[in-house]
Amino acid sequence: MFKYSLKRIVSMCITLFLIATITFILMRSIPGGPFTSERNLTPEIEKALMEKYNLDAPLHEQYFDYMKGLLKGDLGVSYKKKGVTVNEIIAQTFPASAEIGVLAVVLILVIGIPLGVLSALKQNSAIDYVIMIIATIGVTIPSFVIGTFIMYVFGEKLAWIPAGGIEEWKGYIGPVIALAGFSVAYVTRLTRSTMLEVLRQDYIRTARANGLSKWRVIGKHALKNALIPVVTYVGPMIASILTGSFVVEKIFAIPGMGKYFVESVTNRDYTIIMGITIFYAAIYIVMVFIVDIAYGLVDPRIKLKD
Repeated sequence: MFKYSLKRIVSMCITLFLIATITFILMRSIPGGPFTSERNLTPEIEKALMEKYNLDAPLHEQYFDYMKGLLKGDLGVSYKKKGVTVNEIIAQTFPASAEIGVLAVVLILVIGIPLGVLSALKQNSAIDYVIMIIATIGVTIPSFVIGTFIMYVFGEKLAWIPAGGIEEWKGYIGPVIALAGFSVAYVTRLTRSTMLEVLRQDYIRTARANGLSKWRVIGKHALKNALIPVVTYVGPMIASILTGSFVVEKIFAIPGMGKYFVESVTNRDYTIIMGITIFYAAIYIVMVFIVDIAYGLVDPRIKLKD
């Protein structure tokens, strides 16, 4: 396990380095610069700004300077927000995105997995049909539609939830449901399909023939194997949800990472784009690593080779 973990950590560092390099090259390949869209900006002022942020240096010098800072954990300074570093922006915005993300993940697992198991156990029954109809609708409706509906009906018409922000607990209801809607439906469908496949296996029939109770067979034997594809999906899903959704954050006026990321793309704020991209990639890579470790916990038959 130790050797495997060490190899994966080295692989993760190399992957992160490649992502940082590719992102840097792509940002510098975009025509124009972070100050070309400024109005009434004289050539002298633009030149001074380029010198201040070392953007007039050769590309390889800019690259090595950025990578040196990255090794120290310094993601650079925003070109558009004066005196604000990318580290500060992430530190200020990530908690809001993470709070909603954690609640959404809990909602997805608490609702999606039990509904999928129930649907599989009640295959071709009225319960199964109702769950699958709802899950199919949930997969097809985008998060911004769910968010807009919740905000309009429950926020403006009924006034059951705040019109925006997360200053009180009711403010979390709308964004969490909107963010979790698709994944709840997807996890339900995925759990049902894998559970049905596992229930048809010979070892399940053997366990039942040996006199084991129905719920023991399901809980101890069937569910663990059925959860492996779900775990594979949930890992990257958590990374995506924790870093925030711009659409959901925009609808519910939440100051999360998604808002600043989209604004930085529009403003060509290279350091914020690269910083948030690298931060998201790091979370994604770590979650994939955790998923690999979780395989062995869900199913002891899976061994991680050093």
